[in-house]
Amino acid sequence: MSEAASTRSTAARRATGPAPHPALLPSLAPLLHEWLPRQRWFAGKGRPVTGFSLVAATELLPARGGSTGDTGAPGLLHLLVGVQQPAGPAHGPSAPPVADCYQLLLGVRSALPPRLAQALIGHVQEGPLAGLTVYEALLDPRLAALLLERLRTTGSPGALRFERDPSAVIPPGLTPRPLGAEQSNSSLVYGDSFILKVFRRVSPGSNPDLELPLALARKGCERVPAPVAWYEADNGDDPDEPYTLGVLQPFLRGSEDGWQRALRALAAGHDFTADARALGRATAEVHTALAVALPMVTLRRQQTEALAAAMTERLDAAAQAVPALVPYVPALRTAFDAFAARGRAGRAWPAQRVHGDLHLGQALRAPGGEWSVIDFEGEPSRPLAERRRPQPVVRDVAG
Repeated sequence: MSEAASTRSTAARRATGPAPHPALLPSLAPLLHEWLPRQRWFAGKGRPVTGFSLVAATELLPARGGSTGDTGAPGLLHLLVGVQQPAGPAHGPSAPPVADCYQLLLGVRSALPPRLAQALIGHVQEGPLAGLTVYEALLDPRLAALLLERLRTTGSPGALRFERDPSAVIPPGLTPRPLGAEQSNSSLVYGDSFILKVFRRVSPGSNPDLELPLALARKGCERVPAPVAWYEADNGDDPDEPYTLGVLQPFLRGSEDGWQRALRALAAGHDFTADARALGRATAEVHTALAVALPMVTLRRQQTEALAAAMTERLDAAAQAVPALVPYVPALRTAFDAFAARGRAGRAWPAQRVHGDLHLGQALRAPGGEWSVIDFEGEPSRPLAERRRPQPVVRDVAG
């Protein structure tokens, strides 16, 4: 086990109170070795999994099992699991192993009913779940509904902490359904009223997809759906830096994302200029509210050189992945070098919190014509500290 993984495991024992059964993770490891790399949100594809560590385990609903041939009442097990892998090629041959932390919600039954066959993870052979079947809980409507109930009532089971906006009304009994396009996270829609984003690869520290919409809501910015409930996990090493695990927000029913709208306009030969201007105004409103809600900084020589170096690193990685970009590399390098040179000459730029991954797919246009901006997580593949760093607002404009 790596030093980082060992630290997280120790923190989990402090956070959860009684330690989970020591055989729990070893009994699940063979199943996770097969299942995890197949998930769309697993970031370490193409690299072998060399080990697991248990960061936290919380039993949200005990599995009661059933008789032979009975699927039994489902249980719900929440895990934070550290996954060790060799570093990727971009880190260099001598880079140390990588240890990422993933949030898993596991359903537990005596047997899986046919309607949940696609959710199967596997059958546990030994340990505290021996003889039971584990599966992806978010695909089970009963367990997805339980998760919403936890968000409705708040509380702190085990290492988890469920919170909500006390002024928000979340009706009981909303029917859950998984959102079709699963990417780096998983999303559930409840009754076409709310959407729950479940973060899969998590790090200590407030996720911008919770932090920024909360800050914008406090400033009365209506361009971003305000969080109505969320849940986190305690971080034993730093209570002020919990793991953000999920955010519940209003579901913008009937909205059309900007990418699809632009493609449709292009196919029909329509002008997108009015939509683009309206989206620009929405982006400006968000930036203005963020500048008031959160501290601004000034980028001087050291910061501009670091920013230029990061852009050059990303350019090299992109060109390596997409050879068609290679002819453009020299001119872009020149532009980045010129930016760094202006910083060395004393030029400074204002910077603030921004969206960080703004593109047309992150903008939704309501049937009435107003634009909203969603998904403030930033680029999930980048470190959390980098995604929370103030940046020039032109990054969002360029996106």
